[in-house]
Amino acid sequence: VERGDAAPLLRWAEGPAVSPPPAPVPQAGGRGWGGGGGGWAAAEPPRRREPEELRQPGRLELGDVEEDQVVAVFVVTFDPRSGKKPKFLILSYATYWVSFSYFRKGPFFGLACFANMPVESELERGARMKSVGILSPSYTLLYRHMHFLENQVRHQLETPGHYSHLAAFYEDKKGVLHAGPGRGGSLPPVYWLPSIHRYMYPEMKITHPAGCMSQFIKFFGEQILILWKFALLRKRILIFSPPPVGVVCYRVYCCCCLANVSLPGIGGTVPESKPFFYVNVADIESLEVEVSYVACTTEKIFEEKRELYDVYVDNQNVRTHHDHLQPLLKINSADREKYRRLNEQRQMLLYSQEVEEDYNPCEEDLFVLFFLEQNNRIFQTLLEVSASQDKTLTAEHARGMGLDPQGDRSFLMDLLEAYGIDVMLVIDNPCCP
Repeated sequence: VERGDAAPLLRWAEGPAVSPPPAPVPQAGGRGWGGGGGGWAAAEPPRRREPEELRQPGRLELGDVEEDQVVAVFVVTFDPRSGKKPKFLILSYATYWVSFSYFRKGPFFGLACFANMPVESELERGARMKSVGILSPSYTLLYRHMHFLENQVRHQLETPGHYSHLAAFYEDKKGVLHAGPGRGGSLPPVYWLPSIHRYMYPEMKITHPAGCMSQFIKFFGEQILILWKFALLRKRILIFSPPPVGVVCYRVYCCCCLANVSLPGIGGTVPESKPFFYVNVADIESLEVEVSYVACTTEKIFEEKRELYDVYVDNQNVRTHHDHLQPLLKINSADREKYRRLNEQRQMLLYSQEVEEDYNPCEEDLFVLFFLEQNNRIFQTLLEVSASQDKTLTAEHARGMGLDPQGDRSFLMDLLEAYGIDVMLVIDNPCCP
């Protein structure tokens, strides 16, 4: 989005006023920006010039990515008198005071806070709506700025046009983008997950006191084992949910955490598990070329576009339209055992937190390390078998990996193919031990 007047800041801007229609029309599959329960039939947004730094992203070298780096700050005003919308922010007729949304713009990740405020103004038709957000090379620390963005969006509602706090914030956090290949060149690399020294998962928290991992487990139950298999196979996973979309963004994050592997030499032949967070119809072209991602949407129309995804998650219903993936939808005995052990470890953690005041382990650590160790055990066994003389993977090996020799046979075959591991599977006959 562009700023209407000249400003010394290169990478922050307030967009031209954009607005909802005269009255909200609730739709089950309407556009949602992360706040309201309503939506409307959207008119085609006008063509607009994107900011220079988004059209021509510079190359970010690994050493240049700071822990808390911001490359853009933006403010968007929604004009209640017309139905136009900004090109890369998604808008709904919000009934919530404040809402957050994670999103992806090209090589960058964003966090935006939207709020509306009743006003006694015929010109604004009784409501003032604004969004304040940031873009960063990494999503792992965006949560730290939630409180700041919430304060700033309220500040913009009460005193529009005062940007001194945003300007100071940008000057303090701004990242340096080196000269890149320019328009039409390759996008800069994006570092999706931190190194193994951070347990292979991002430092992202949720404002809910129970924590995002706890919510994820309670919401999906045993189905997280189904999601785990699809995530490990690097499938395209699309999660649908009605607004608000903020909590669904954390399900995207948790789903990516299921597929972490810390063994060297694993994953070189498979694409990265990319968290795209919120997507809408404007992202269809970019999704068409992706071979692996995890994303969420509030737009029901995606369900009909099967070519864009392998796995579709509608609330707690996980399904796939690929025949060869259908066996992975069934919960087997090994899955139930893993889920039992996960809950058992969670209960032990909760007990230890009650009886030991100085002991404060994190449930997020428990969740991530549980699946990290499970994944490492699987791939360690597969690598050992592939290095053996006969390269034969037996039912005993499957049990040792925590898998069901029969129920997980299809999963194992897909795993071997996806990761290019040369072993021979000999667990065809269910009568054999």
